[in-house]
Amino acid sequence: MSFLPKPKLHHPNLPTNALGYTRRDYEGAISTLCAGCGHDSISAAIIQACFELDIEPHRVAKMSGIGCSSKTPDYFLGASHGFNSVHGRMPSVLTGANLANRELLYLGVSGDGDSASIGFGQFAHSIRRGVNMTYIVENNGVYGLTKGQFSATSDKGSKAKKGTVNTDEAIDLIGIALQLGATYVARSFSGDKDQLVPLIKGAMRHDGPAFIDCISPCVAFNNHEGSTKSYDFVREHNEAMNRLDVITGRQPITADYAPGEVREVEQHDGSILRLRKLHAEYDPTDRVAAMHHLHERKAAGEIVTGLLFIDPDPQDLHANLKTVARPLNRLGDAVLVPGAAALEALNASLR
Repeated sequence: MSFLPKPKLHHPNLPTNALGYTRRDYEGAISTLCAGCGHDSISAAIIQACFELDIEPHRVAKMSGIGCSSKTPDYFLGASHGFNSVHGRMPSVLTGANLANRELLYLGVSGDGDSASIGFGQFAHSIRRGVNMTYIVENNGVYGLTKGQFSATSDKGSKAKKGTVNTDEAIDLIGIALQLGATYVARSFSGDKDQLVPLIKGAMRHDGPAFIDCISPCVAFNNHEGSTKSYDFVREHNEAMNRLDVITGRQPITADYAPGEVREVEQHDGSILRLRKLHAEYDPTDRVAAMHHLHERKAAGEIVTGLLFIDPDPQDLHANLKTVARPLNRLGDAVLVPGAAALEALNASLR
């Protein structure tokens, strides 16, 4: 895999955030993906989100599996922690790292093959266990590294570049995430930065399993007429449910909306998600209604995007397991190896 470092020289007057970092400080190596790949737009959105949230790069742990999407963590947050796992195994690696050190921000980047095929079980269990993470699937509906076969998220009836029609039903990762208990669920499009950046910001401030399904056209193998993951198709069939603003305690609230057009949801860390509702009847805190709406709009041929569901008071894996707050690498031997008496007391409590 090729590696192209970016030049370290940059304009001396680049804008900085509250920590004094420039946007360049959140970048990584030069992308080696195809020119026009939607994945690069997602990487740019992650960079912008972290810059605007004033996140220290070394506080982020980025995880990935195998595929075009899983190459992208090399292209952003070059100063963060990172682990490129084997195919489909990113969720379990992220879960273990999260249990060992809850003080880091965990960002899992995967693809439709990595999460909906070989890693489908891993994806499902990480969501149902409530791992505190931002899980982004860069969904292009095709196996790009192996030259364009249908993936598990390819829509039934869509056409491959050479004209083959897909006869299999698609796995809807949004529906799976909702059913298994994800507490922040969104879908976006790599070609809509204004929508995607706030969704990533909201996910990274969310204290629970946050999942974003981002449609990301493959310009080499899935951007043709007959594809349901092409730039043209998504733009024509995009049904945005809301627009999101993420407001931290440090930012003044200056926007003005008419009554009934906006809904504010306060997250566990005090940040506020301000939803500009495009559909007055849609309630993003109703999980069952969200699943029903997804099925209804899919039957109408529409791709629903935006923040589809949020639980404003989630519980994560650490709360469920009652783990210690301090990272394991900072615990002493007396805590990690409490002795035979403590082990016997634990065993007795389970008899």
